[in-house]
Amino acid sequence: MTMEIKLGLKENLSQFIILIIVNSFVGGMIGLERSILPQIAEAEFHIAAKTAILSFIVVFGIVKALTNYYTGVLSSKIGRKNLLIIGWLIAIPVPFILMWADHWNWIIVANVLLGIHQGLTWSSTVVMKMDLVGQKDRGLAMGLNEFAGYLSVAIVAFATGFIASHYGLRPYPFYIGIFLSIAGLLASWWLVKDTRHHVAMEAMSSSIPRLNNIFWDTTLFDRNLGSVTQAGVVNNLNDGMVWGLLPILLAQKNFSIRDIAIIVAVYPAVWGIGQLFTGRMSDFFCKKSMLFWGMFLQGIALILFVWASTFFHFVILAVLLGWGTAMVYPTFLATIAEHTHPHDRPKSLGVFRLWRDMGYAMGAILTGIIADAFGLYASVMVIGILTLGSAILLEKRMKCRTNSPKLTDWMFNPSHPIEDHQSRNRKCQVEVAV
Repeated sequence: MTMEIKLGLKENLSQFIILIIVNSFVGGMIGLERSILPQIAEAEFHIAAKTAILSFIVVFGIVKALTNYYTGVLSSKIGRKNLLIIGWLIAIPVPFILMWADHWNWIIVANVLLGIHQGLTWSSTVVMKMDLVGQKDRGLAMGLNEFAGYLSVAIVAFATGFIASHYGLRPYPFYIGIFLSIAGLLASWWLVKDTRHHVAMEAMSSSIPRLNNIFWDTTLFDRNLGSVTQAGVVNNLNDGMVWGLLPILLAQKNFSIRDIAIIVAVYPAVWGIGQLFTGRMSDFFCKKSMLFWGMFLQGIALILFVWASTFFHFVILAVLLGWGTAMVYPTFLATIAEHTHPHDRPKSLGVFRLWRDMGYAMGAILTGIIADAFGLYASVMVIGILTLGSAILLEKRMKCRTNSPKLTDWMFNPSHPIEDHQSRNRKCQVEVAV
């Protein structure tokens, strides 16, 4: 019996929804650590140096980055679904180690496993969704994917902080991880279907030229791919700083664990929910414009953290930072897909995600060194300035692939129908193909 293969979000809705649910479990595994692990380092393991506290993020970032790359390389050979299942098997020990670790080295081991898990599972769900939807609605697809993942980060980050404020830092907050890892494994095993046939169908009709050298073109030489990659590095560099230092900064300002949990959760919540809108926006607006303004807003928010003093200040800035990140995250992935042939896409995404998640390690090391030498505020300021620099580089180097409107153009002339721009965008792609 021959199975009929169709590309598109509506045509593959049930499988798409399953992958969204699975990715929400993936995001939840990151949320386990988001609110309370830096405090565990200080309170239970008596680690004072910021570079030492941030060591878990360094390890996580490096391992996840390398796993992203090899997921891209192996996804066509082993299969997307098989890599997804392997990733969940690796996740199962993580919550148990976090609950019962009696030495900081065990926390590092847990983050090695978590990094491998995240690289295999998140990368697989991204590639599979792109396989399913084909060329249209990629921004929407990535927005939905990242929405599910990062909203789950926020929910679990808040939940672990809430549980910790009532029952202590360990072990109760990490019980959530046991459920997430088992549910993710079972859903991936029983419900997810591989997408190799979908990518084969898209490849037959694609007019996008193959890359000469996927690694170096994605890393540097292609002006669009290289621009996206550097912005991805800086985005996760500042996220690594926020992950590791923001809870400590708030604790020094005498905020309660509950307040810290709320502020820390607001950022990924806006990041996650915002992508429901920004992912779709990237299908209509020039992706360069989306990326520039997203990175610009991040940089401004980070710099203003230096002068924030009240709970209200930090919540507003967390919203601004989350919206800026929401503008760029699905747009990163949609831009990579727009500029790569279907057979090059998994490897190119793997290379992008290699460098992007290496930003976690770079951010943790850089911010830890600066914080130990000059204080937390200096660290936050430097990262904010770097983020603004990344936005400027995007503006100078990147080009819109089509004549889709820039955000600023539409803001000053909102009466012009966006649908016309979308039609021109698709028409231009057809003309380019011819």
